[in-house]
Amino acid sequence: MTVYFTSDTHFGDPRVLRIDRRPFANLAEHDAALVARWNETVAAGDTVWHLGDFALGPPPERVAALLAALNGDKHLIVGNNDGPATLAAPGWLSVAHYAEIDVDGRHLVLCHYAFRTWNRMGRGVVNLHGHSHGKLKPATRQYDVGVDAWDFRPVTLDTIAGRRRGRAIVS
Repeated sequence: MTVYFTSDTHFGDPRVLRIDRRPFANLAEHDAALVARWNETVAAGDTVWHLGDFALGPPPERVAALLAALNGDKHLIVGNNDGPATLAAPGWLSVAHYAEIDVDGRHLVLCHYAFRTWNRMGRGVVNLHGHSHGKLKPATRQYDVGVDAWDFRPVTLDTIAGRRRGRAIVS
């Protein structure tokens, strides 16, 4: 089982095509590409922590269908663009605004938003976040897991840390 992180998929949200200038001709192509890239990366028994802004706009049935189409066991950390349909969608193992978890011997603080400071920051704890769409200047032990920064697919902690160290690692 591998643990992955992602955020800011914005399924069904046409604003991402113009605001974030994502390289897709239309929203249907965007959503299909993100589902395909997720499923190329994540296997059925893997775990994915989605750090917010999963979907906004589609009806509840469409949100549920999108979630069901994605491989892995999925947790949601709520983002500012996660509406009632996303929060209530069947398929989330957990829904929270914040979490602290351990992965591969590393303690992580998860939130949709980047923190300026976080629990046990001075003891090497890592903060993973979304919301900024790859536009924030990197900070020590803080990583943006949003799809805009990671080829529109989920990523492992090792891959994230490897890029920061300057190595070209692909999940």
